[in-house]
Amino acid sequence: MKKTILGMAALAMLFSSCSEDQNQIDNTNQSKVDMSDFYVYTDADVDETSRIAEGKGKSCYSMVNLNRQLNEDSDLEQKMFDIEYQSRSFMASKKPDGAGNGNGGGGNGGGEPTPDNLGIINIPVYVHVIYSNSQENISDNQINSQISVLNNDFRASNNDVNQVPSEFSGLVADSEINFTLAGTFRHSNSRTSWGTNDAMKAAYPPVSPSTHLNVWVCNIGGGILGYAQFPGGSSSTDGVVISPQYFGTTGYVSAPFNKGRTATHEVGHYLNLRHIWGDGNCRRDDFVSDTPSSDGPNYGCPSYPTVNCRSNDMTMNYMDYTDDACMYMFSEGQKSRMRSIFASGGPRAAMAN
Repeated sequence: MKKTILGMAALAMLFSSCSEDQNQIDNTNQSKVDMSDFYVYTDADVDETSRIAEGKGKSCYSMVNLNRQLNEDSDLEQKMFDIEYQSRSFMASKKPDGAGNGNGGGGNGGGEPTPDNLGIINIPVYVHVIYSNSQENISDNQINSQISVLNNDFRASNNDVNQVPSEFSGLVADSEINFTLAGTFRHSNSRTSWGTNDAMKAAYPPVSPSTHLNVWVCNIGGGILGYAQFPGGSSSTDGVVISPQYFGTTGYVSAPFNKGRTATHEVGHYLNLRHIWGDGNCRRDDFVSDTPSSDGPNYGCPSYPTVNCRSNDMTMNYMDYTDDACMYMFSEGQKSRMRSIFASGGPRAAMAN
């Protein structure tokens, strides 16, 4: 009996030791999650208005849309904080020992992460075509061309990826995310301009937004190419909106945004990527460590190198504002950040199951 009691005591000590070790690991992982740089609100409302007034030629309203949603939903900021914490925790667990938090503007998104166990992620896509005339009622061929662009861009199989300068070529990432057209809905509507307040989504709600990417193709107006909703927003408005002339590569498309990269950019936001300049200046970060800091967007087809914040800008990144022909990469840090939202407990985990 005495031997039995002693054996049970030893076993209890062993389990206690294992539990303490696990707690130590958990605490160590938590210590890697620095949220001190996290922010949600930006000056995008003023910035985008001035860019349109100055005729810059390209405007994404995702950050303006985020500001509006934050004002309308008092819980959204905390939701986005929790999502960011989950993402950074996941990415920290995938970094090898000794990997730092990055060389860009800070953040927890880069480094050399070890592979995750999510495998190839396939996102089914519903396209809602809302049209007031025959041009806006874009063809199936135009829609299919956009799906092809998304697959080529997110898998780094696009023909122009070989143009990435050697400084950044080692950072080019195959995100291992695929897209499949699940269905197209066509809606004739006399409204000629839909704006950025999600009116098109109220008129034609998203279908299965927890498991499908919904894309509304309609005339936004005001010179705006598109906008997306970040993870954490309402399921009733979740998805991406793009004007028809900037969707796909054939049919009713308008240069220099006729290579489908508006959708690539907006889907990047949908998968929790910020603009590479952090919608501030050198002091603001996009939470990805291998995208260099910048003080603002680049336009057109800038020459290399373009220097800002004492480093060369990654102007060819999809999350900048350059012309479609001059953006052709996501970075490894951006890949890690996107994939983190599909992990267990992440806001888009249902898409990976």
